[in-house]
Amino acid sequence: MNERIDYSRSRLSVFASYIRPHRRAFAVDMGLSAAVALVDLIFPMVSRWSMRELLPSGLYKVFFAVMGIVFAAYILRAVCMYLVTVIGHRMGTLVEADMRRDVFVHMQKLSYSFFDQHRTGVLLARVTNDLFEIVELAHHGPENILTCSLTIIGALVILLTVNWQLTLVLMVMLPAGILFGMRQRVRMQQANREVKKKTGEINAAIESGISGIRTSKAFANEEAENEKFDIANEAFKTSKVAYYRSMGLFFAGTEAIVGLMQAAVITAGGFMIMRGSLNYIDLITFTLYVSTFTAPIRKLMQFMEIYTQGMAGFDRFLELMRTKPEIEDAPDARELVSEEVRGEITFDHVSFAYQDGTKVLENINIRIRPGETFALVGSSGGGKTTLCHLIPRFYDVSEGAVLVDGFDVRSVTQESLRQSIGIIQQDVFLFAGTIMDNIRYGRPDATDREIIRAARFARIHEDIMQMPDGYRTYVGERGVVLSGGQKQRISIARVFLKNPPVLILDEATSALDSVTEARIQESFDELSRGKTCIVIAHRLSTVQKADRIAVIEDRHIVEQGTRAELLAADGIYAELEKTQSLA
Repeated sequence: MNERIDYSRSRLSVFASYIRPHRRAFAVDMGLSAAVALVDLIFPMVSRWSMRELLPSGLYKVFFAVMGIVFAAYILRAVCMYLVTVIGHRMGTLVEADMRRDVFVHMQKLSYSFFDQHRTGVLLARVTNDLFEIVELAHHGPENILTCSLTIIGALVILLTVNWQLTLVLMVMLPAGILFGMRQRVRMQQANREVKKKTGEINAAIESGISGIRTSKAFANEEAENEKFDIANEAFKTSKVAYYRSMGLFFAGTEAIVGLMQAAVITAGGFMIMRGSLNYIDLITFTLYVSTFTAPIRKLMQFMEIYTQGMAGFDRFLELMRTKPEIEDAPDARELVSEEVRGEITFDHVSFAYQDGTKVLENINIRIRPGETFALVGSSGGGKTTLCHLIPRFYDVSEGAVLVDGFDVRSVTQESLRQSIGIIQQDVFLFAGTIMDNIRYGRPDATDREIIRAARFARIHEDIMQMPDGYRTYVGERGVVLSGGQKQRISIARVFLKNPPVLILDEATSALDSVTEARIQESFDELSRGKTCIVIAHRLSTVQKADRIAVIEDRHIVEQGTRAELLAADGIYAELEKTQSLA
């Protein structure tokens, strides 16, 4: 997020903040646009002067000299239009790039809960489609407003000097056109905002359908995916048609008003010629200026579509930029030094509930000693993963406190806290790049030798060397070319490279076969040596070596102790082991 910009201010102020860094290009663009407007204003006046003064007086050489200047002026106008197009669009592209950078950086700062509530496709639409329409507004907006304003005002002033009675006819009709345009613009903007919303939904449907294509094929559910897409597509079509109805009414109404203006001028002018109070040359000049006057009105009418789409996109951009992260560093937050973290984790009367009021944890009290392996077991939905997500502060506690080495996690910076914690989950996410890139993600400044060393620790080096391109092998989207065990060991190598003092293993082997699980368990044993390790598991064979085990059921810790103590107590844990042994 651009710290120099106050997004709580008005739309115009925020928009101007993005133009400001490119003010030189903006000034040149405006200057050239003004030159174009000036040429358009001068031509009818030159024509009038030629017909009233030069030709009747036989000043033919002067006439042709003036026409030569007019030819040169229109060539210069064409050059100015070329430069306006190139410079203006370049400036707009730079503004778009600045906005896209800021919105992406801002999304990186938003909390887990934001992404729980917003679909990827909807957010993608805001970073792509919306910003593309904003760039069109950034270029054409100031340029069109300047040139059209100069042309309209200049034409009115000159028209008053030609014939004030005919100008009065135009002035009477102009307010009706302005009022109609303003009312219709509001309707177009509302309709376009709905189009933006539906575009995000259809993008989400496409993203979901493509991401889950293997699952839909496995279940032969292509038809169900097609139906979901058709629903989103139909909603998009309905909103788009409604927008085009508003736009069509706007265009038709504006064209009618412009046409009526021209017809009214000819009618009034003809009447004045009949009475002898107007000559033909002044009427021709006046009608030329009416065309000069109405041309920018048509241009503004066409610009209104760009404005409506751009401002709807800009509103959605501002809505996102004004969204505050639910979790922020305290003003006096201190830095945790990863090398100095001992790894003592304390849950002090911790309770947690989601925003909708759903309670997940109640009055949790745990103290995990430095270097201890602590296991969390229990039925699905009991709150084990949520409890672990409170340690790196993906969510904040509703009550109580989570402490690392005696420091409340809310009193330290999120970055330094998360640098001290390594998380390995069952659902491993690999980026679409090489194996080398994915392992290096654990520590971006690591050397190739350090990456290979981490891969050896994770028992994946031999597998990598058997691949066609070794460490340069492209893993595909989400690591699709790798097996589940290979992806898991790459994620372990990534954490080996990071080498944090605290590890969280969230059901990291539950989806793997027994042989692969055994190999990965060796990697875990190597990885967790000397570190505080919190293990979440359904398969109890993976936690039998844990120093202590806690059983979480229905938001509470119902049992806690060593494996021997829990078996001796013959409670829930003992029952779980018996059940799994029988299975």
